[in-house]
Amino acid sequence: MSDQKRLFLVDAYALIFRGYYAFIKNPRINSKGVDTSAIMGFMNSLLDVIKRERPDHLAVCFDKGGSADRVEMFEAYKANRDETPEAIKIAVPYIQDILKAMHIPIMVKEGFEADDVIGTLSKQAEKEGYKTFMVTPDKDFAQLVSENIFMYRPVFGGGYETWGIPEVQKKFEVKDPLQVIDFLGMMGDSSDNIPGLPGVGEKTAKKLLAEYGSMENLLANTHELKGKMKEKIEGAKELGLLSKKLATIMLDVPVTFHAKDFELDQPNLPKVTEIFQELEFRQLLANFEKTFATETSTETTSTSNKTEIQTTPKETASAGAGQFSLFGGDISTSKETETISEFTRKTVETTSHFYQSVSSGMATKLFIKNLMNQTSVCFDTETTDINPITAQLVGIAFSWEVGKGFYVPFPEHKDEAQALIEQLRPFFENEHIEKIGQNLKYDIKVLAKYNVEVKGKLFDTMLAHYLINPDMRHNMDVLAETYLNYTPISIEELIGKKGKNQLSMREVSLEKQTEYAVEDADVTLQLKEHFEKELGDANTKKLFDDIEIPLLRVLAAMELEGINLDEKFLNSLSAQLENDIKSLETKIYAEAGEEFNIASPKQLGDILFDKLKLVDKPKKTKTGQYATGEDILSYLAKDHDIIQHILDFRGLSKLKSTYVDALPTQVEPSTSRVHTDYMQTVAATGRLSSNNPNLQNIPIRTERGRQVRKAFIPRSKDYILLAADYSQIELRIIAALSKEETMINAFKNGEDIHASTASKVFNVPIGEITREQRSNAKTVNFGIIYGVSAFGLSNQTDLSRSESKELIDTYYLTYPKLRNFINEQIDFARENGYVQTVLGRRRYLNDINSRNAVVRGAAERNAVNAPIQGSAADIIKIAMIHIYEKLQAGNFKTKMLLQVHDELVFDVYKPELETIKTLVKTEMENAYALEVPLDVELGIGNDWLEAH
Repeated sequence: MSDQKRLFLVDAYALIFRGYYAFIKNPRINSKGVDTSAIMGFMNSLLDVIKRERPDHLAVCFDKGGSADRVEMFEAYKANRDETPEAIKIAVPYIQDILKAMHIPIMVKEGFEADDVIGTLSKQAEKEGYKTFMVTPDKDFAQLVSENIFMYRPVFGGGYETWGIPEVQKKFEVKDPLQVIDFLGMMGDSSDNIPGLPGVGEKTAKKLLAEYGSMENLLANTHELKGKMKEKIEGAKELGLLSKKLATIMLDVPVTFHAKDFELDQPNLPKVTEIFQELEFRQLLANFEKTFATETSTETTSTSNKTEIQTTPKETASAGAGQFSLFGGDISTSKETETISEFTRKTVETTSHFYQSVSSGMATKLFIKNLMNQTSVCFDTETTDINPITAQLVGIAFSWEVGKGFYVPFPEHKDEAQALIEQLRPFFENEHIEKIGQNLKYDIKVLAKYNVEVKGKLFDTMLAHYLINPDMRHNMDVLAETYLNYTPISIEELIGKKGKNQLSMREVSLEKQTEYAVEDADVTLQLKEHFEKELGDANTKKLFDDIEIPLLRVLAAMELEGINLDEKFLNSLSAQLENDIKSLETKIYAEAGEEFNIASPKQLGDILFDKLKLVDKPKKTKTGQYATGEDILSYLAKDHDIIQHILDFRGLSKLKSTYVDALPTQVEPSTSRVHTDYMQTVAATGRLSSNNPNLQNIPIRTERGRQVRKAFIPRSKDYILLAADYSQIELRIIAALSKEETMINAFKNGEDIHASTASKVFNVPIGEITREQRSNAKTVNFGIIYGVSAFGLSNQTDLSRSESKELIDTYYLTYPKLRNFINEQIDFARENGYVQTVLGRRRYLNDINSRNAVVRGAAERNAVNAPIQGSAADIIKIAMIHIYEKLQAGNFKTKMLLQVHDELVFDVYKPELETIKTLVKTEMENAYALEVPLDVELGIGNDWLEAH
């Protein structure tokens, strides 16, 4: 019935956690250093529900003290839960204060979970004729669904879905929502530590329910089961019944639904304002005040080539004098220009726009004439493949005015496509027109296959945002939602999900191609306008223009070039590794006294710690099995041969599967070369990362790992590989930044820095330093950058913990300015929230003032490490840009192929070798002026290992 009253019951912690993790990549930290992510996320959700649904009655339900009854039944219930994040602990009192100021009842009962409180209240309200909506993403609530009780679930990407009886029946494949209890009991729940029936997962639980209808009926008929399933379930009947009890939401919590108390009332706006101001929620406060400001009517007209949406504001009730239209009262009406709130994201369907496809012939000529008159244009290529080496152009979108854009579709025939790109060549190669894009490196590589070079000034929104907020994701959909409150069309809407049934972009209708592609260009144009200002505010515009954008072109050229791979050698190495792995298996089985699955952590733990009893009190994981991670085993390796053999087995197995067997599969058939993809926007320190394949993690410390580098070879017998490696660049940077004269002089005098450090720390003449003393000094030298502790140093050396502490203390006495530098970096981070490299690249450290010592300690280590590692990354990027420009200007046949942290690899045309060696060494050593000289070591060879 249409006038039936509606009650909304909010699962507080479910939405608090959801809100917190929504901001996990970009936490909201206010000027007092408080992480307000959980509060903001929860309030966004709560206000979204109020705005969408305008409920008559509403309450927010909290847990308090966990479920006493369930813990009494099963002591391990929820025992595996991680500790609540500090930001959520801080958030709850604030949220409850806000709810009180909004006059929203807080329902909580000591010893009961929110699930039980909501279950009890929903059933009471149902008896009084209410429709109840349980606001939670938790599937367990499905058991409560009835004709008048619904789940109101927030969904990924925004919005909500309502689950009534039909939805629950479909989702869980049950006849009655009550069977959800049986379903949960059968399959268990790892997050709540409910054991379930052994061997029963989601599919099996649904199958058993379809056949038997309930847990009890299944357990009464186990004689009908077969094989191991019968054996497992018969042996776990009590466990099954216990699991069902644990999964059952209680309906008898001592709480009462008093309709009058649950009515949504006028908020105490001054009090809400006071709390929001303390939290620095300026935008949220504005949206709180304008929750019901406007409604819009939307008229849509479309043709096959053109779509235009006009949005017209209507006169609606708006906020005024502390009164909200939601609650009644005397509300004035006004016309509002802002049509969509923060809580309802804009889309192509609700936003005024003009997107048009361009026909061939005269229309294309007129379009290009207009295009050439612009000074700044955003473009976006649509292709048949995400791999730019094999991708063919399907179309290119252009936008130079917000809300407007054009799409030029490309013919499938190669010659016709080339003829069309020739018409567009004057635009792409015009030095005076700025080109804007999102991930321009991809577009540049695609166009390069059509022999078109993208010239002129570039603005890449992905790179810009990386400098503004390096720890957040940088894909366009996230940026559009975060900065423009806009949800773009999903690529899956056009071509479907990944898999054999996914369409090619060429199979999509022209109208949909136009909407999708031009929207991307339009959104990117708008992001550019936003980010340009923010780059200036963060003082990173110069870094963007002088380093990241020029490097984009360098990386595109390197990736297109690729590197030659000796597949025969890798096949031979694979066979050798297989023999080595089998030999290790034999040794491990002999030492263990039985055969077992070495790759299984559980079986391995049982052998090492139950059978062999290598440790008195072995560490266990949260699931109760023995911990067998590398950190645990490495500590034991020097005392037990079997442990070292297991570590060797793991290392060789990973080497074989990750590199030796995988690399040949990543050779591009059309070029017969390997083309890695360098990513500028992944590492927050500024370092590049490598993918498909990852060439930066090829092991170098082991003999077998080094062998993989032998597989990388020159293009032909007329070429040779050159490797150029910065020597100890991070130590040189920390010496220069700390102004530590002793270390600076050692570098200036060309001394072995580790021997020099050992001489001073151990008070021994440099000529009498032992290998062990030099090794220990080297460990401390590099460890200082990463905040090594006495415990960490003792694990990496043969020193005891007290000897390690004494060595670190002596080290800081020897290099006092180094200690001061470290303290200054941490203090700067505490005061400003970030640290920066020599070129001003910022690393934001939101946890630097955390109350949690472990979290704060990690941030403090980053405060020291990030400027050092980031400065090294900046310096090699400068060198790459200068070398690339010199190679281009000199028309050299030599190509730059790889960058691996502090090393560059070149495919050198042999007649150019001496010139290139001088060029590379000069540019790398003079990339940036420090008080300490930069030193580059060169090596040549017929493979990468030989050159390195």
